[in-house]
Amino acid sequence: MADKLNDLAGRMGKGPKGLGTGAKLLGVALAGGYGIYQSIFTVEGGHRAIMFNRIGGIQDYALTEGLHFRIPWFQYPIIYDIRARPRKITSPTGSKDLQMVNISLRVLSRPDAMNLPSVHRELGSDFDEKVLPSVCNEVLKAVVAKFNASQLLTQRQQVSMLVRKNLTDRARDFNIILDDVSLTELSFGKEYAAAVEAKQIAQQEAQRAAYTVEKAKQEKQQKIVRAEGEAAAASMLGEAITKDPGYLKLRKLKASSQISNVISQSQNRVYLDGHSLMLNVNDPSYELKDIKKGK
Repeated sequence: MADKLNDLAGRMGKGPKGLGTGAKLLGVALAGGYGIYQSIFTVEGGHRAIMFNRIGGIQDYALTEGLHFRIPWFQYPIIYDIRARPRKITSPTGSKDLQMVNISLRVLSRPDAMNLPSVHRELGSDFDEKVLPSVCNEVLKAVVAKFNASQLLTQRQQVSMLVRKNLTDRARDFNIILDDVSLTELSFGKEYAAAVEAKQIAQQEAQRAAYTVEKAKQEKQQKIVRAEGEAAAASMLGEAITKDPGYLKLRKLKASSQISNVISQSQNRVYLDGHSLMLNVNDPSYELKDIKKGK
């Protein structure tokens, strides 16, 4: 660009002397401005920069946020985002009792800002793509294999803590920091779900059978109590008739009252005598002594 400006200034030198000098000054100013623009760069918030030069390669330091200088063409910065990024990983694995488990893991990861040059040399800018899937699968399979299927549900907090500890330690080996590790989903295979359903059905059938047996026992006891009550009532009725024959006449009067009440509500006309209504209580045949004789 400077050569073009000088060429332009040389062409314009054929004109007035003052105009050529101004063009040269303008060219120098533009070249200087362009050089300064290429010599500075800005590191945004939540980012870090590592410097690469064409002689020494990656420098062993990281540049923080703000304005920085570099030598054009000889040096150029590589910007890294050091903010935590979420990632969800799903891994099918087997439990201690050989049940298939589908487990999903959500991690918040970021590079270690103090070791960015090592991260770039060993892994590159896509470090999370290269490390996290394999490490998460390895840790999940190792942890889940220590628990039975039922323990994965009842001891989920312990499983989550063990996964977090092991995964954080493994990620540290690659200069990756994990701010959070959480289990988002835990499900079992179709065979295990069918076995659990069959077990629940068997338990319900056993409870229903026990209820049926208990119900039969209660009905039996109820019949015994009812029979004992009827026997006691019959005994008391016999004693009442023996002691007072008028009790039987009182029952007949009550029965005749019920008969007359039913007949009175009928639309048909019915004529009954005292004998039909059992109102002939004065008849000597209704005396207890005649009843005992079979009259």
